[in-house]
Amino acid sequence: MRDPRRVAILISGRGSNMQALVERAQGYEVVLVASNKPLAPGLAWARSAKLPTWTWDSKGVEREEFDQTLSRALEDHRVGTIALAGFMRILSPWFVERWRGRIVNVHPSLLPKYQGLDTHSRVLAAGDRVSGCSVHLVTEELDAGEVLGRAEVQVEPGDTPQSLEERVLAAEHQLYPAVLSEFVKR
Repeated sequence: MRDPRRVAILISGRGSNMQALVERAQGYEVVLVASNKPLAPGLAWARSAKLPTWTWDSKGVEREEFDQTLSRALEDHRVGTIALAGFMRILSPWFVERWRGRIVNVHPSLLPKYQGLDTHSRVLAAGDRVSGCSVHLVTEELDAGEVLGRAEVQVEPGDTPQSLEERVLAAEHQLYPAVLSEFVKR
């Protein structure tokens, strides 16, 4: 049985949520940071924090081949929980099934509203007064797994997608580590 407290974080970019998960870790240990983009800025931060890293450029690689190789790396590090933190690649059904119930993700909306991309623009276009973020289990259906926690963020007069994104991201940095700490106790 895998220890759920052994966490891998998957990133594709700067890794600000990864940093929050590492810096606010309580009850779990980050044992690997993996990326599908070898030049992702978050990898440099992870290495400077002395965290093991794994990367393989996913461009032009069949999804399931990439996911099987990634899965072997996760198993080699005895990972029990996977935290997606800006991992901008849809996982194959094979991978989701193999790691079922052990993959969590943070999304910048109050799910089930605004699944997918461009959430902040969509919130503003709808005239919503409240936005926020959600941490959820990953399933084969995009952004549709069980919601484990939410944080609300007020939409301010004059907000742009960028200004709203900044405040929602700050909420993600608080919510995600707290939810992950509870999740690994399940």
